Amino acid sequence: MSGENLSTLILLGSFLIMVFLRFPIAYSVGISTVLCLISMGQNLSVLPMQMVRGVWSFSLMAVPFFITMGVLMGTGGISDKLIALANSLVGWMRGGLAMVNIVASYFFGGISGSASADTASLGSILIPMMVDQGYDADFSTAVTITSSCEGLLVPPSHNMVIYCTTAGGVSVGALFMAGYLPGALLAISLMVGSYIISVKRNYPKGDRFSIKAFLKQLGTSFWALAAILIVVVGVVGGVFTATESAAIAVIYSLIVSVFIYKGLNWKGVWKSLESCIDTLAIVLILISLSGAFGYCLTNLHVPAKAAALITGVSSSPIVIALLLNLILLVLGMIMDMAPIILIATPILLPVAQSIGISPIQFGIMVVLNCGIGLLTPPVGAVLFIGSAVAKRPMEKVVKATLPFYVCMLITLLLLTFIPQISLWLPSLFGYAV
Repeated sequence: MSGENLSTLILLGSFLIMVFLRFPIAYSVGISTVLCLISMGQNLSVLPMQMVRGVWSFSLMAVPFFITMGVLMGTGGISDKLIALANSLVGWMRGGLAMVNIVASYFFGGISGSASADTASLGSILIPMMVDQGYDADFSTAVTITSSCEGLLVPPSHNMVIYCTTAGGVSVGALFMAGYLPGALLAISLMVGSYIISVKRNYPKGDRFSIKAFLKQLGTSFWALAAILIVVVGVVGGVFTATESAAIAVIYSLIVSVFIYKGLNWKGVWKSLESCIDTLAIVLILISLSGAFGYCLTNLHVPAKAAALITGVSSSPIVIALLLNLILLVLGMIMDMAPIILIATPILLPVAQSIGISPIQFGIMVVLNCGIGLLTPPVGAVLFIGSAVAKRPMEKVVKATLPFYVCMLITLLLLTFIPQISLWLPSLFGYAV
């Protein structure tokens, strides 16, 4: 075995072993990188240098701002407003509260950008409400956790920023625009699944649709939805960068949460900022260590080898696209979202481009695959949060989620093989796709 192949085996083998042994992901990345550098005969001073380089990006400054914005808006009384808006829009349907849950997640996702925040915030309100109205508790939890993944696709999403930084040369604004239609498609797919189950189980309807009630709730929720406009319109219109828009959105979120909706006092603001720091510390450690991990991958020519291995299985673009999704889904079952984006993107993106998949379309595929991974054992963080919020056994929630896995996989296949779902809006606004 050549020295390069041995170092590759040490890097990837030690990393996977530690992941399966449930090491914290940061330790897994860091230790495997150190072992690889030693096997390559490189000075360990390379590690801190590459860690600094990994976070030395102006675009990455948007990540802490988006996280802060999401926490402030999520704890500032926004959830009730968005649930009421969704109820006025779709609550009249059979299984109305399930539809409200799904649509509210689309709205809330555009504010928080986090599936975990969506599940914790909306789930704590909607799951008990659904159970009180006769919905099965496991079904209510399944609807909540699967619809929370819409927030990963609907901008602004800090995971999209991480992907753009990792992929290199991908516009944050273009990926933001690319997420709207896939997010809507996922919502529609989940609503179809919910409707079929609701009709079968005769779940209740809500009040009849009223345009007057909808407009009233839209006016009440305007201040929450305006945060999305500040970010997306500002970035797409070229008024400011993604980082600048995120900083402005944080100030706006603070004003709305404290002074308009009054869901937060200043003590609550400080508690929210403490939560942001905890989350940000984890994310930035992962990004910095993944920078060093990526350095090893590049020097060992792992992306080229992976491309040759995958394309060697089949020359069919359809088979290769399915393999890419399968790899990402398996990774999603054992790793968190940010590490997958940081580690898998440099390896798999060249393969995707070789079969004609745009980096923007691939970014949407990566995000949705990772979102499905958040709902699957053994590491599904959102699955655990949903089970904890609903106080339901995880295995029963997984069983209730099975029909929704099908809906999500159908959405994933449509996004994989119909590029225009992801690329139409960015091309409409003049982005190169």
